[in-house]
Amino acid sequence: MLKGKMCVVTGAARGIGYEIAKVFADNGAELALVDMAFDEDFHFPYGEYRKYTTDVRDFEKVNETINSILEDFKRIDILVNNAGITKDNLILRMKPEEWNNVINVNLNGVFNVTKACVKSILKSEAGSIINISSVIGLMGNAGQSNYAASKAGVIGFTRSLAKELAGKNVRVNAVAPGFIRTAMTDKLNEKQQEAIMGNIPLGKMGTPEDIANVCLFFASSQSSYVTGQVIGVDGGMTMY
Repeated sequence: MLKGKMCVVTGAARGIGYEIAKVFADNGAELALVDMAFDEDFHFPYGEYRKYTTDVRDFEKVNETINSILEDFKRIDILVNNAGITKDNLILRMKPEEWNNVINVNLNGVFNVTKACVKSILKSEAGSIINISSVIGLMGNAGQSNYAASKAGVIGFTRSLAKELAGKNVRVNAVAPGFIRTAMTDKLNEKQQEAIMGNIPLGKMGTPEDIANVCLFFASSQSSYVTGQVIGVDGGMTMY
């Protein structure tokens, strides 16, 4: 599905980003894996790839990294903006640095990487930008006002950019994951997990592969008439 396509995936060292990269590689893509840090034992035995370490908050470093990617691969066809963090706290206790850090990574980072990649993507015959938002950006959550604001911002950015780039045949879409089985959710106790399950109509958490498969759809020609959309992959949490 992605043979001959060159894809950049941020936050690719672990979790959802790693799974997106794996599914893309399994479908023939060339990959630039971008993350703030890769473990010494990082292993990615899937297809042709190179890894790049950068801080998506830093506009200049991002530009240097994307320039290196273009030197190595000569083009970018698909971008997945996946890098993100959480710093949860109630607003009465939230420190400015907790707010700023989340906004800088989750929202400003999406701008920085997209800005650096977009000229190359515009040269692609069928470019695609995929932004990873969250159901929290759609419905909010107590103690996550910073995260909700950043992910809601990603949705607004996605829809606006889709309108800007549609005339150039570049599609821009977002995926909004719900509760996904990762190392973070595995740390929740049984009571917390039961409370979460009570809000999921399908009665189970999703997997990183569930997110990756929707990203594959957005990256491939199967979604050639889809742009400006936000797909919730959340077991029905946000159905309406």
